[in-house]
Amino acid sequence: MSDNWKKRTKAVHGGTRRSQYGEMSEAIFMTQGFVYDTAEAAEARFQQVGDDEFIYARYGNPTVRMFEERIAMLEGAEDAFATASGMAAVNGALTSLLKSGDHVVSARALFGSCLYILEDVLGRFGVQVTFVDGTDLDQWKAAIRPDTKAVFFESVSNPTLEVVDIAGVSDLAHAVGATVIVDNVFATPVYSNAIEQGADVVVYSATKHIDGQGRALGGVVLGTREFIRKTLEPYLKHTGASMSPFNAWLMLKGLETLSLRVNAQTNSAELISQALEGHPGLNKVLYPTLDSHPQKALCLRQMGRGGTMISLDIKGGQAAAFAFLNALDVVLISNNLGDAKSITTHPATTTHQRLSPEQKVTLGITPGLVRISIGIEDTDDLLADLRQALDAAAAL
Repeated sequence: MSDNWKKRTKAVHGGTRRSQYGEMSEAIFMTQGFVYDTAEAAEARFQQVGDDEFIYARYGNPTVRMFEERIAMLEGAEDAFATASGMAAVNGALTSLLKSGDHVVSARALFGSCLYILEDVLGRFGVQVTFVDGTDLDQWKAAIRPDTKAVFFESVSNPTLEVVDIAGVSDLAHAVGATVIVDNVFATPVYSNAIEQGADVVVYSATKHIDGQGRALGGVVLGTREFIRKTLEPYLKHTGASMSPFNAWLMLKGLETLSLRVNAQTNSAELISQALEGHPGLNKVLYPTLDSHPQKALCLRQMGRGGTMISLDIKGGQAAAFAFLNALDVVLISNNLGDAKSITTHPATTTHQRLSPEQKVTLGITPGLVRISIGIEDTDDLLADLRQALDAAAAL
């Protein structure tokens, strides 16, 4: 494999292992265990696992390893560990690193399940967590202490699409020796330069853009070989959050078309956000590369493009938002994202429903806010569908 390959080539060929049959498509090794020629060979493998050796599917599997190596090449990471879901990846990255008494600084704008891990799970085990406005470097600077163990944030927040300065936060964290953990799902591996910009650990829900076709759960944690194998792997292999071989095969197939899909989705998202900005039925359009977005320059510097997600704040609150959703024809109502099909949801009553009214106000999750994951359908069809749904919402 060539280190000089571009991302699209790495996404197709990286990490490939072929059996003696020389198969074109990657093999699915649907096995939970592995056979040893002798008792001595089993003993030797348990003492030292080689680069292309496996013990048990919870510890590793050839198909899963292909996915790990391929996405590590794509991300520019030394190593990766694939998990059963995106939340297993988030939980593993944090919990494997932290212990009672440790201090974490986190952006306040987080997906509901991420917030649950930080507030409830880590808090229950004695980890101190300080929340800040992720877009405000002064708040990060004030919150990070000499004993801060880690910082955590979504590089682009869900669902209000705030962009956090990876390099700026990383500089502050590294000055006290803290580990920078970035949930990078909205940026996607296509637009990610998170490790180059200072992130130590990058987390993806592979369920989203990597699979990209609504088929399977999966997650992955990427970082240094030291972190992945010495800190993360012991925790995950003993607690059981491993990815199945079949799902790893689906993720490998997803990586092959990832760049094509994400760039097509982003092309549509850019055009749709521009076309809808200023619409009389909207309070605002949220998209990271619109001139109205406060972090436009940062987004372009950090990602190069704005990604596949748009959020609309519809005039008329929840009733109008529901009327909008119910009038859609092409765009589907679901809480997933990153799919080839366009998907929308009402965060205040679905993905972020557990937040208090005060938290929703603080995060900008208004009753009229809808999050839209743009798919690969024809852009004109999507725009026409959104416009007619906005007309339906305005007719209330």
